[in-house]
Amino acid sequence: MIGKRKMVVIAAMSLTLFTTLAAMTPGKDAGKDPGKGSGGGYTNLKVLPKNISTKDLNKIMVDEFTDELGVSCAFCHAENKETHRPDYASDEKPEKQIARTMMRMTLNINKKFFMVKHPVIGGDGMAVTCGTCHRGQAHPDPTAAP
Repeated sequence: MIGKRKMVVIAAMSLTLFTTLAAMTPGKDAGKDPGKGSGGGYTNLKVLPKNISTKDLNKIMVDEFTDELGVSCAFCHAENKETHRPDYASDEKPEKQIARTMMRMTLNINKKFFMVKHPVIGGDGMAVTCGTCHRGQAHPDPTAAP
C-alpha cells in the first residue's frame, strides 16, 4: 500500500514531467559551446553551476547518472564527428534536454515536498534522486511503486 505522501509525490512528479516535456524546446545557443570555456569553466551548463569542479561534475555524470539510470555518456551526449568522442557541450540529442528537465524536476520536488532549502543535484540532502524512479533503468517503469 502506498502512503498518501508518496502518492502526492508520484502525482507531482508525473504532472511536472509531462507538462515540462510538452513545453520543452532546445536552447537558443544549442550546440554552439565547445565544452570548456576560455575561463576554464564548463560551458553550456543550464542546471548545474557553471563553476562546478571536474570532480563534482564527474560524481554527478559518471557516478550518479551511470548508476541510477544505467546509461553511458553517449545516451545524452552527441558524438563529435571529427574526434568520435562525446561532444559534451552539444544540445543535439533530445535526451540531454530531457535530463535537464528531470534535474529541475527533482530539485523542485525536494524543495517543495521535502523542504530541502537549497537542493543541489548530487548533494547528500536530496530525498528524491534520479534513482528514485529510474532504479538503474534508462526509462523508468511507470507501474513500479517507489
